[in-house]
Amino acid sequence: MANVMELDGRNFDEEVLKSEVPVLVDFWASWCMPCKMMAPIVEEIAQGFAGTVKVVKVNTDHAPEVASRYGIHAIPTLIIFHQGKEVSRVVGYVPKKAIEEKLKPLIK
Repeated sequence: MANVMELDGRNFDEEVLKSEVPVLVDFWASWCMPCKMMAPIVEEIAQGFAGTVKVVKVNTDHAPEVASRYGIHAIPTLIIFHQGKEVSRVVGYVPKKAIEEKLKPLIK
């Protein structure tokens, strides 16, 4: 996943909240089957929106403090941040088109 950066509690604020472009955050875990099903979709979005949207992943097992901070109770959870604030959230497996429709209005 060359286009998708893995984040944790040390770099989340810098990479997400201070980003000048919208950020799609994928909260996931290695044991989660729906997360594994979402992984290729997240990668496709990262490639398709390269340069206009930052796509990152947060492993909830490795960064529980970040997951707790955003009230992640089920995974996968995708949160879209824009200008440092959460603007959209989807929980569970969703089609690529649903995510793209949430991102497009945020792109300048």
